Amino acid sequence: MNPTALTVFLALFVLIIVLGFLSARWQQADLAHLQEWGLGGRRFGTWITWFLIGGDLYTAYTFVAVPALVFGAGALGFFALPYTVLVYPLVFAVLPKLWSIAKHHHFITAADFVEARYDSPVLALAIALTGIVATMPYIALQLVGIEVVIAALGFPTHGFWGEVPLLVAFIVLAAFTYVSGLRAPASIAVVKDLLVIITIVALIVVVPAQVGGFAAIFQQIPKEHLLLPAIHAGDLGMQSFYVTLALGSAMGLMLYPHATTAVLAAKGPETLHRNWIILPAYSLVLGLIALLGYVAYVAHVEKIPALAPYFHAFGPQFAMPGLLLAYFPGYFVGIGLAAVAIGALVPASIMSIAAANLFTRNIYRSFLHRQCTPMQETQMAKNVSLLVKLGALFFILFLPTEFAIQLQLLGGILILQTLPAIVAGIYTRWFDPRALLAAWFLSLSWGVWAAAQTGFQKSMYVLTLAGWQIPAYIGFYAVIGNFLLAVLFTLLLRLGKQHHLRDRTAVEAYGE
Repeated sequence: MNPTALTVFLALFVLIIVLGFLSARWQQADLAHLQEWGLGGRRFGTWITWFLIGGDLYTAYTFVAVPALVFGAGALGFFALPYTVLVYPLVFAVLPKLWSIAKHHHFITAADFVEARYDSPVLALAIALTGIVATMPYIALQLVGIEVVIAALGFPTHGFWGEVPLLVAFIVLAAFTYVSGLRAPASIAVVKDLLVIITIVALIVVVPAQVGGFAAIFQQIPKEHLLLPAIHAGDLGMQSFYVTLALGSAMGLMLYPHATTAVLAAKGPETLHRNWIILPAYSLVLGLIALLGYVAYVAHVEKIPALAPYFHAFGPQFAMPGLLLAYFPGYFVGIGLAAVAIGALVPASIMSIAAANLFTRNIYRSFLHRQCTPMQETQMAKNVSLLVKLGALFFILFLPTEFAIQLQLLGGILILQTLPAIVAGIYTRWFDPRALLAAWFLSLSWGVWAAAQTGFQKSMYVLTLAGWQIPAYIGFYAVIGNFLLAVLFTLLLRLGKQHHLRDRTAVEAYGE
């Protein structure tokens, strides 16, 4: 255990704890209302929204998993770059409009919009449950990031004493989220992003210089790690999988409850428009993070005797922390590891708030207690946010880490199936809610089946068409099928004059 690293880490951790609790006094309002506790009163300006969405989407698991994927699988790991570039033009046309509709009707969640747009609490329930299920393992993976940090600080990786720091992190996360709501991660995200940028820039400058520079690094990377396999006769191979994984991930990213929560907390559509222009700056940082996988590969950090036990316990996930431990003094190790740990707490708190909002608005209020007061609604959300975090903690304590990873992989497939109901509803009321519900069920069932064929180890399905094998992201195939089925079922209902066009939203909320 490095005392200097631990001291710096604890100092920064205490700083964010204080910030988390003081956030309750920031832009003071009545936190007994869900609009304030769960959405920050929709008053976050351009820069706070930038930090909040960035802190929400670029998580601790991103800093750990992206270098790990490049370290282990090579070029495929770079799918994260086109994916985060594609996402912003896609959401530019969708989410500011969703914000305007939600603001006009006082919606808290995307499922609120679906319920009113289609006059269908059951379809909204399906959307809410999908969001909650997809979010749970995502929170668990943030705790995996914290586990890696705890190990890097020198704590045991197994047994009671190995779990104590994780329990402390859970208690801290639960406490400041319960007290301050969305204001806590919004304020902490500023500190988190500054620490991440400092850490990544230092890693990408210092370590390559120590191993001969980038020219030497790329000369030492095997060709199969630098390039995707070429297309062979009758088989598109990894080329089609790479493209569909990037595109499918981009379409699904902003549908995650934590992403829509951060978006709906913005001050207005113009705030979001400005953010879609400046948020790609994070993609530059992500590119540097991905390069660290190649740097770690050439540095052979897994062969350093002092680090070998960590790689045995965590595999490639220890690539980035391994670089910190191998090449930096104790004080900077503390800064870097604090960046990863805080990078876990920010999205985990937003995710738990988002899941709690969904449960409270679209299950509790819609089906269990229709006449609940605003205070009862908010108290339920606070309680559920604790239960969600507790569930994620159980994932880590009692199930293999690989299980959470597999479920998160499945979560991306699931969340994509909410796209037709949400995105189509923003632009048209042509679809019948029963058609959307049936299409959601069938496409989601197929996606789970396809993932199960791989033992939930991979997200690729190989479709054979006209003699060609076309491997693609399961979620991409499923959402295409979802749209086609929704169109077919709606046409059948219209032909049978059984469709309904009931809509409880106001026309003026949609603008031009």
